[in-house]
Amino acid sequence: MNLKELVTGVQGEKQFLLGNEAAVRGVIEAGVSIAATYPGTPSSEIGNVLSLLAKEANIYFEFSTNEKVAMEVAATAAASGLRSFTFMKHVGMNVASDSFMTTAYSGVKGGMVILSADDPSLFSSQNEQDTRNYARLANVPVLEPSNCQEVKDMVKYAFELSEQFGLPVIVRTTTRVSHMRGVVEFGDIKDNSSNNDNHWKRGHFDKDPSKFVPVPAFAGDMHVRLWDKIHKIEEITNKSDLNTEIEFSSDKKYGVIASSSAYNYAHDVVKFNGLDADILKLGFSYPFPREKVAEFLSDLDEVFIVEEVDPIMERDTLATVGAKNLDVIVHGKLDGTFPLYHEFNSDVVADGFNKVLNFKEDKLTSYSSSLEKLSEDIPSRAPVLCAGCPHRAMYYGINKAIEELGLKAEDVVFASDIGCYTLGINPPYNAADYLLSMGSSVGDGCGFSVSTDQKVASFIGDSTFFHSGVSPLINAVHNKHNFVLTVLDNRITAMTGGQPNPGIPVDGMGDDAPEVSIRKLALACGCDYVRVINPFNLEQVVKTYKEAFERDDTAVIISKAPCTLIKGLAKKPPVKFIESNCNYCDKCVNELACPAISKIDGKITIDEAQCDGCNVCIQVCKYGALQAGRE
Repeated sequence: MNLKELVTGVQGEKQFLLGNEAAVRGVIEAGVSIAATYPGTPSSEIGNVLSLLAKEANIYFEFSTNEKVAMEVAATAAASGLRSFTFMKHVGMNVASDSFMTTAYSGVKGGMVILSADDPSLFSSQNEQDTRNYARLANVPVLEPSNCQEVKDMVKYAFELSEQFGLPVIVRTTTRVSHMRGVVEFGDIKDNSSNNDNHWKRGHFDKDPSKFVPVPAFAGDMHVRLWDKIHKIEEITNKSDLNTEIEFSSDKKYGVIASSSAYNYAHDVVKFNGLDADILKLGFSYPFPREKVAEFLSDLDEVFIVEEVDPIMERDTLATVGAKNLDVIVHGKLDGTFPLYHEFNSDVVADGFNKVLNFKEDKLTSYSSSLEKLSEDIPSRAPVLCAGCPHRAMYYGINKAIEELGLKAEDVVFASDIGCYTLGINPPYNAADYLLSMGSSVGDGCGFSVSTDQKVASFIGDSTFFHSGVSPLINAVHNKHNFVLTVLDNRITAMTGGQPNPGIPVDGMGDDAPEVSIRKLALACGCDYVRVINPFNLEQVVKTYKEAFERDDTAVIISKAPCTLIKGLAKKPPVKFIESNCNYCDKCVNELACPAISKIDGKITIDEAQCDGCNVCIQVCKYGALQAGRE
C-alpha cells in the first residue's frame, strides 16, 4: 500500500494495515491538527508514518525531545481548542506522567488522545508495566483495541469522548496489536483545513486561570469536577457498544472477561475447543463498567479474567462481586490460573482454562507448535552492533585505555543507557554494569562517583542525551562529581528506526531546523573537559580516555560519527584479508567482535556484504593481515 492512501483513502475503502498505521488513519479521520511524540517501540511506526504524511494531512508533527515535552505540546494544543495526539511506549508515560496527571485536572477543549503502547514480555523494553494503572491513577478513560479495525475506530472515537467530557483519553495498545496486520475499512475524514499561512490549523487559548492554573485554591475544585466526569463516563461504559458479550454458552455456568490482545486468545480457545462459556469483551475498560460486569456475572458460577499484564480488571471484578454480593468464583492471575507476567498466547490461556474446566487433553492441541518448530529450525542470532558501528570502536578503545592504565575490569563501573549501545553489555566489551532508564547513565555516574572509589564510565546516545541527559550533567558539574561521560553521537535516533533529534539540522517533517550542538551544551553546563573525537581513530580514542580517567571532575567525550544504517551514506570498499601476514592471534575476532569478521575452518573470513570499510579492524591488527580495500 502507498502510505499516502492513509490520507487520500475515501469512506468505505479497505486497506491491509499495520496496527500502528491504522492508528494514523484514525488520527487523520478525527481531524487532528497537532501531533507530538518521542519515538519508542512498539509505537515507533506511528511517528515514522506521520512524519511523511503530516503536511498532506494538515497536521503539525514533531519528534519532541522527550515524552513529557510531547505531552505538553499536545495538552496546550487541546487547551487551545485543537484536536491533538501524543503517543509513546509504555515507559514513556513515566517521563510524561507529571504533566499528564495535571492535564486530567485542567481538562481540555479540543480532543486530546494519548496512545500508549505496552510491551508484554519486554521485547524492546526494560520493564512490562501496564498503562492501565496510569489511567486509574489520573482518572482518565481507557480504550483497549484488539485488532487493527478497532485501533482506527477507537482512536477516532477517543477524540469525540475527549471533547464530550473535556478530558484526555488513553488508547492502550500492546506489541501484538501495534504490529499485527488486518483489513481496515476507512471512515469519513473530519475537515481540519488550515486557517492561516501554515499547513495546519491554529486555535485560540481563552484565558481562565481557575481552570488551567492548578494552584491549591483551584486544584481542589478541579478534582471534584474530575470525579463528576468519571461518574458520568461510567454510565457510558455500562452501555457502550465497545463492551460486548459474545455468546458461546447454553447453560451460562462459565464466563470470560477479556480485553485487548488477550481477548483474541480467549476467543480462539473457547471457539476451537467448543467450551461452554460466554465472553464479555471490554474495549472501553475504564471507568470500569461495573453494572455491565455485574449483569454478566449474575447467572454465572465461575468467571475467568484474561488480561495482560497486571490483574487490573480482575481486581475491579472482585470489587464488583463484593459490592453486589454475587456468588461467583473469579479465576485470574491472583489465584494462579494465569501467569502474573509476560504476554499471553492461546496455549497460556488454554492451560489456564484447563486448570478449572479439565476439558479433554486430546482437544488441547498446542496452538503454537508450528511456530515452536520454526523457532527451533532457525539458527539463533544474538543481537549485535552492526558492522561498521562507531560504538564498537569506542567500547574497544575504552577497554584498551583501561588496560594501559593498569586497571582491572572490576576497577571500572560502566553505567549504560537506553539505545543500540546497550549492546555493549555483550562480550568482549562487557561495558554495561548498571541501567535504569532513559538518561539514567549520567545520574548513575553521579551516584557511583560518590559511593565508590572505582572509576566510573557512563555511556549515553545523542538522542537520549537531549531526552534526559542534560539535567543530570548540570548536577554532576555543580556537585563536583568525578566520572567520564561518553556521548555517542551517531547523528540519528537509531534504535527506534532512524528518527531525527535536535542534534541534526532536520525536524520531524523533513524541514530544515537549527542543529543543537552537544559540545556547546556540555560547555554551557560547566564541563571543563569536553572533547569531540572520531571513533574510527583508535589511537585518538585510547588517548582521550586515558586523559579523561586521570581527571578529578566530570569529563565529557563526544564520539561523532554517523550510524552506518543512515540512508545515503557512501559505503567504502570492504577490508581485504592477507592470509600470508596473519599470525592467527584472532584479536580481530575475539576483541573487536565485528560481525563482518569470522573464523571459518581456521581461516579469517571477511563478509564483504556486511563490511562497510570503517577500517577499525586494520588498526587492531598489528601484522598487516587486514588492509583497506580499493575502489
